[in-house]
Order: sequence, then C-alpha cells, then structure tokens
Amino acid sequence: MQTKKRYRPNVAAVILSSDYPRKCEFFLGKRSDVKNTWQFPQGGIDGNETPREALLRELKEEIGCNRVDIIAEYPYWIKYDFPNGVTARKMYPFDGQTQKYFLVKLKNDAKINLDFFHEPEFEDYRYVEYAQLLKKATYFKRRVYRRVIEHFVREGYLIDVNSA
Repeated sequence: MQTKKRYRPNVAAVILSSDYPRKCEFFLGKRSDVKNTWQFPQGGIDGNETPREALLRELKEEIGCNRVDIIAEYPYWIKYDFPNGVTARKMYPFDGQTQKYFLVKLKNDAKINLDFFHEPEFEDYRYVEYAQLLKKATYFKRRVYRRVIEHFVREGYLIDVNSA
C-alpha cells in the first residue's frame, strides 16, 4: 500500500532589488542549515494566514525586511518533492512543499538584516542577474525558478531579465 505524500503549504518570494527596472537583479540567500544551498526566501503558511500574510511574515523573519511592493502572484501552486539526501530542520514530516510564488520589489529604503530572527535562515545573500541565478540557485529549484520568472516575463510583470 502506497502512503500519501505530505506537502507543506509554503510561499516563496522572487525579490527584485530596489534598482529595478534600471538594473534587473534577483535576491538569492545562502541557507544556514543546508550546505552550499542558495535560494529565494520562502517559508510555511501558518494556521489561518493567507499566502500574502505569510509572505510578509516570512520576509521579515528570513531577511529582516518586508518593505516590498508586491508586483504579481504566480497563478498556480507548484508542488515538488524534497530530493534524497537533502535535509533541513523544517522538512520533517513532509515529503515536499506546495508553493505560491510572489514577485516583489524592495522599496528604496529597505534594509536587509539576516540576523533579525533568532534562528537566521540565511548566512549570506547576493543580488544576481538572471543567468547567474539559474547557475547559483540550488539544483532542484532551478526549473521551478525558470518557470516562475518566465511566466512573470510573459505576463509583462518583469522586463529585461536577459539584458542585465
């Protein structure tokens, strides 16, 4: 008998620097609990939170800042399984995550503070161009990142990702 997989409801933020659209760069954080893993900020949806409420809370917890403009929301939930051998403190007892992605832009006065929360999610961060993003992001998220960003480009929410 096959057991039903369990997926953690989750939000993820595709963060554009405050320099956008002059410069198209994306925030990538280096996880503190999974070696050599760079990814977008993301986190679980608690209790009765809406995805937007969870997004703002997670941004505050993970990067110490939720001073963003929400540009767009990806219209579908994206489900993925955790790869074998990859473990993090929040993965158990789930087999994967179902995520709602948001495209956000940091406000001009936004200040990143990775030490804001008592258990920092990230130990470092970078703003990277699209081509770098697809090379630096952890391997099992690249396809999803490409799919989400290409959707935002097609819909006109994001421009000049390849000309940066």
